[in-house]
Amino acid sequence: MAKFELKLPKMGESVAEATITSWLKNVGDTIEADEAILEIATDKVDSEVPSEVDGTLVEVLFQVDDVVQVGQTIAIIETDGDNASVPAPAATETTAPAATTVETASAQVEKGMETAAPVDYTDSDSFYSPLVKNIAKEENISLQELESIKGTGSNGRVTKNDMLSYVADKKAGKTTTAAAPQAKTTAPANAPVQKPAAPVSVNGGDEIIEMTRMGKLISHHMIASVQTSAHVQSFIECDVTNIWNWRKKHKDAFAKREGENLTFTPIFMEAVAKALKEFPMMNIAVDGDNIIKRKNINLGMAAALPDGNLIVPVIKNADQLNLMGMAKAVNDLARRSRDGKLKPDDTQGGTYTVTNVGTFGSVLGTPIINQPQVGILALGAIRKVPAVVETPQGDFIGIRMKMFLSHSYDHRVVNGALGGQFVQRVAQLLEGFDDKREI
Repeated sequence: MAKFELKLPKMGESVAEATITSWLKNVGDTIEADEAILEIATDKVDSEVPSEVDGTLVEVLFQVDDVVQVGQTIAIIETDGDNASVPAPAATETTAPAATTVETASAQVEKGMETAAPVDYTDSDSFYSPLVKNIAKEENISLQELESIKGTGSNGRVTKNDMLSYVADKKAGKTTTAAAPQAKTTAPANAPVQKPAAPVSVNGGDEIIEMTRMGKLISHHMIASVQTSAHVQSFIECDVTNIWNWRKKHKDAFAKREGENLTFTPIFMEAVAKALKEFPMMNIAVDGDNIIKRKNINLGMAAALPDGNLIVPVIKNADQLNLMGMAKAVNDLARRSRDGKLKPDDTQGGTYTVTNVGTFGSVLGTPIINQPQVGILALGAIRKVPAVVETPQGDFIGIRMKMFLSHSYDHRVVNGALGGQFVQRVAQLLEGFDDKREI
């Protein structure tokens, strides 16, 4: 008999950890290769971790709600063969923070300073994962405040969900902040005064529904985006009559030949990718005082999930795809989004996002920027409207298919000229669509 270490697999370039949401197998269960053993969750995607070997599950090293780093051993599987075996280390609990060094201890003795020092979350008897400490640091939560949070994880450990719930309650004015000795600081004269949210009264007939895990994450990301970027919008009306007629002409043949639908989305995504290539300063990110000019054009495509939440899978190197390739990519990501089969890497690396608010009948939308990007384009509903048509013989009123494009952008780095020119170029590309092209 041999023992095999099941490790948390790599799930994308920027994914370093995941939260265990459920164990699908119990200790003692027989497992086949490629059979799912547990479910995990990153910021946006839920995934299953399959076994790499046949055998019996003899030990699990983490519990539900524990945060696991990529590459960490999460379970031990006993196998019959010797070839696939690797030596299994002694099962240990998650390593507690190392003892405070002499240098750290001496530095912490210096108190009463006028400028606040960074909070050292290691100066505690409780264990906090790196993710929990990062959230606490971003939200300016003191050590005393952190220790007052009631954990729901294993052995009362504070989890990511506990932190997000606490932050949401704190911003809503539902929590009492623990008093913490902090150094005196002088707030800028123009600093905005944050008022606590008005308390919500609950009547006897009201129903209280707890947010889902993804709902809490989306709430946190939306608030963070609004607090980070200076949102500005530009709007433009676009005539898509040629596109409407071209799709109507080709959609049946495409469905018969390819076995899937030809939607408007790949046509719109193709135009956005071309415009980004012409306006590379829309394909950027902000990192402090630095601007990161992205080499690749990776388009995020906001998609609705069956539970009502939204997810943003990414079309990598969208500018290198022809219309057929774009249609295949759009349909594949949309299908796997609905079926819950997206991989963590499918939602990583986006450089610009497009959302179709017209799907729900909305004519206009003012979407929130998907951080750390600096722009997002909302596609309104296509409507049949009377419009002035210019011809060499003169102008006349005709029936045209039109839609609004709503461009939200970060005014910290994108001025009105660039933001307006970009969405204007997208409209020009759509209006100039070649209705003679083949697919």
